[in-house]
Amino acid sequence: MTTDFDTDRMKTRLKQLILEHAFQFSEQAAFKLVSGGTSQFYFNCKKVTLDPEGQVLIGNLIFQAVQDLAVQAVGGLTLGADPMACAVAYTSWVRQQPIQSFVVRKKAKEHGTASLIEGKVQPGDRVVVVDDVVTTGGSTLQAIAACREARLEVVRVVVLVDRQELNGRENILKEVPDVVALVTRDEIMSLYGSR
Repeated sequence: MTTDFDTDRMKTRLKQLILEHAFQFSEQAAFKLVSGGTSQFYFNCKKVTLDPEGQVLIGNLIFQAVQDLAVQAVGGLTLGADPMACAVAYTSWVRQQPIQSFVVRKKAKEHGTASLIEGKVQPGDRVVVVDDVVTTGGSTLQAIAACREARLEVVRVVVLVDRQELNGRENILKEVPDVVALVTRDEIMSLYGSR
């Protein structure tokens, strides 16, 4: 399952896992969002990003999306990005093309170095920011800002699911002109409708 040849099969299986374990739909806008709004769609992707099979799929798919960028690290805002970044780091080691993972804290530690970012990254490193679900783009933008404050160069954003609501992708594109979504809400709805 780790060869480039299997990309389509891995993406198909990832969509199935998201549909089965991370997605809910309601005819009414029943799900409250972090932004305060409501939606017909709900994604709890931690049920996939923390799953062993999910990590293999995500690690390989994101690695394939970043391997030609000459990046030193991949990471994002805790908690959504953490298992994704670690899956990529593991996959990169297995593929003999190591990429570090890093974590962006939601707020700086009040002790020690008071750093917002944990991991083996240093100023000037080229990095990819990852996130599990994008709605408004708020958590992704927070991670991008922390990376820039640490003088890291954000060259791409990779999200697991683009909810295609509230201009999330568009908001991120204003800051980083290269955004890749492994899966979109429309793809999941298409599978949902064909069940």
